[in-house]
Amino acid sequence: MDISKELELDLVEISPKADPPVCKIIDYKKFLYEQKKREKAMKAKASKVVVKEIRFGPNTDDHDYEFKKKHAEKFLKDGAKLKAYVFFKGRSIVYKDQGEILLLKLASELEEFGKVEQMPKLEGKRMTMFIAPKTKK
Repeated sequence: MDISKELELDLVEISPKADPPVCKIIDYKKFLYEQKKREKAMKAKASKVVVKEIRFGPNTDDHDYEFKKKHAEKFLKDGAKLKAYVFFKGRSIVYKDQGEILLLKLASELEEFGKVEQMPKLEGKRMTMFIAPKTKK
């Protein structure tokens, strides 16, 4: 303690359970500043997950399907997650099976670009499916 007062620095207890307790003489404010700086740098390096959505109807035409599939490929190649969903309007909810077939067809055609994270699941008037991009080696 005398040495830390003499150097005008702080005495910080590193390991209190050790016998004898381990202490270090440092500038505590500088230590906190550097720790925050390190955390900020780690946070900046962390990858942010982007989720792109593609909406289909239960009776989506072949041309529209191909057009949307091309966009889905691009999203997966760019590293974004894909949320594909079929929206049932009004009485079209009777075509649940067509919506599921459409999503499963999409999943099988996008197999080389991503893997299905969640199989088609009906939630209210939406049947949703998630596809995650394949990691690049």
